[in-house]
Amino acid sequence: VLGKYFLTVLGALLFHFAVTMPLILKLLGKVSPFRHLKAMRTALLTAFSTASSSATLPVTMRCVQDNSGVSKRTASFTLPLGATVNMDGTALYECVAVIFVAQVMSFPLDFGQQFVVVLAALLTSIGVAGIPSASLVAIFIILQNSGIPGAETAVVALLAVDRLLDMSRTAVNVFGDSCAAVVVAKSEGEVGVLAED
Repeated sequence: VLGKYFLTVLGALLFHFAVTMPLILKLLGKVSPFRHLKAMRTALLTAFSTASSSATLPVTMRCVQDNSGVSKRTASFTLPLGATVNMDGTALYECVAVIFVAQVMSFPLDFGQQFVVVLAALLTSIGVAGIPSASLVAIFIILQNSGIPGAETAVVALLAVDRLLDMSRTAVNVFGDSCAAVVVAKSEGEVGVLAED
């Protein structure tokens, strides 16, 4: 069962990373997703290895400015803000984790309760620290507020597979921040930003 959960989270993160973010770059930023991905490879590897978006921030800023052509003014505003509030990978992870725990505990969640879980995950992901495994605290809070019995035990079980998932969602968070910086730079008319293929 834990293996299915692990693969579900990885699949969702991969979809967001490989489909959603490139579409945003292409449609909103008119930027080549492949060029931007290549420009961000050092930051993504750092994010994956450290599992900390805060520790990766200097590398992300350097990659966005030097490789993607975003100005220092735009990068200095969007990236620190994004490292704090733009935790898209974390929000996605929290939703899947809470629904997984509810299913394991045989606690049915109707559509309204699932909507509350999604909303809570979005709001708590904003306040999650950019350090490894910080989202487990948010998951615990959401589980407690959802009234799922035995939530404490389930959170401990999630620790078995959390490290690799944490590394993956941090890379997604950092890529999302960099995409936002590029889209903002393009909207500001910065000419040095990567051109579309």
